[in-house]
Amino acid sequence: MYRTKDGEEIFVIDGHVHLWDGRPENWKNVHGQQFIDCFYGYHTFLQPKDRQWAREKFYHYGAETMHDDLFVRGYDDMAIFQPTYLKDFYVNGFNTLEQNAVLKAKYPDRFILNGAFDPRDGEAGLAQLEKDVEIHGLKGVKLYTAEWKGDSKGYKLSDPEAQRFLERAETLGIRNIHVHKGPTILPLNRDAFDVADIDDAATSFPNLNFIVEHCGLPRLDDFCWIATQETNVYGGLAVALPFIRNQPKYFAHVISQLLMWLGEDKLLYGSDYGIWTPDWLVEDFMAFELPEDITRETGAKLTLQAKKKILGLNAARLYGVDIEAKKAVLADARRPVAAE
Repeated sequence: MYRTKDGEEIFVIDGHVHLWDGRPENWKNVHGQQFIDCFYGYHTFLQPKDRQWAREKFYHYGAETMHDDLFVRGYDDMAIFQPTYLKDFYVNGFNTLEQNAVLKAKYPDRFILNGAFDPRDGEAGLAQLEKDVEIHGLKGVKLYTAEWKGDSKGYKLSDPEAQRFLERAETLGIRNIHVHKGPTILPLNRDAFDVADIDDAATSFPNLNFIVEHCGLPRLDDFCWIATQETNVYGGLAVALPFIRNQPKYFAHVISQLLMWLGEDKLLYGSDYGIWTPDWLVEDFMAFELPEDITRETGAKLTLQAKKKILGLNAARLYGVDIEAKKAVLADARRPVAAE
């Protein structure tokens, strides 16, 4: 919970977190090391130096560290797990639904559990998706279109098999489709994260919400032109938000474009934990003001109400979270963090 200097409480739902195992003993091949070390490069580039981790901790920070970083040292009230399997790179997978479900079971009111699917898995994948929904009651999935599988180095949401999976997801009651469309991670291919297929998928499935994680960066313009036309396309701020401290002009450009094209109702906060931690991200976001010249040019305004929507209200709407009821449930467990 974030409290303003006037004492107003802001409920925070972190839309993008992971509990991964990037330890050497889990690497299936050199690609496992390449992937986690690329993540670590992003961590050391944008995480404040006084909050950076040693490489060994970054490889595997563990469940209780995650809980405390999000909910004790950080301002999160809830967080949404976004799994990334990468089983061609990691023996037991990098960050799976099953791994995340253990922590969800321990802190059921803190986490929203999302699943995943890969259309290249065919009938077995459809059967697994149905099983996951039956067991976990999923309302969302995370898709990683650049993930390698055998000889394949990615897929598109416009592929017939992908559309078949989206149709089944809708039938099963899944409404929120989170798709990584952001910076590439070694050794994955940049073009496989292109945002163009979002346009086709959003048009074909108007009852699904497509949350484009990392808002398409570095393809911001392409994403904005798509998202302004498709009413069911949203932007996730993970990766964009960490630039707020050491490149504030760049962040001002990104957030002003998103506000101008999409509006404050279609943006979701995400820390991308454990690449970055939510404590400083929320503090900096709440303190951030758009420069006057950008406001004059774009008409974008980052008001307190807009910040409240981005930090929690928009995700609550998509996932059916009753914030007042959730506050009551969490009251005993919460250790408040005050902010000036």
